[in-house]
Amino acid sequence: MKKWLFIASVNGALAVLAGAFAAHALQHRLDQPFASAFNTGAHYHLIHAVAMGVAALAARGAARMHAEVAALLFLIGILLFSGSLYMLALTGVRYFAYVTPLGGIAFVLGWAVLAWAALKLEDA
Repeated sequence: MKKWLFIASVNGALAVLAGAFAAHALQHRLDQPFASAFNTGAHYHLIHAVAMGVAALAARGAARMHAEVAALLFLIGILLFSGSLYMLALTGVRYFAYVTPLGGIAFVLGWAVLAWAALKLEDA
């Protein structure tokens, strides 16, 4: 649980930094489609950092394995989805956009596995 809560917290900070970077340093340097892509990446990054934290807190008892898999899927989603959008926006290389849906799939799978973990949690 500590490992995933730590990783979630670091990703939350990175997502906030990415959003601030977009708002201040990139605001007048990127064309609108690229700025929008970067902001979308930061938005999903932050949401899934929080989701990873929720999974970390659910990682106990019979739900532990599923919650850890969900956290891993959220991390993979952040790397593929948000990472590809960051790279697309910063480099203009459209090839990165082909990776983005794989990250989206990882996000959806993470939510599904987290739901399964929730069913395995025992009432306190």
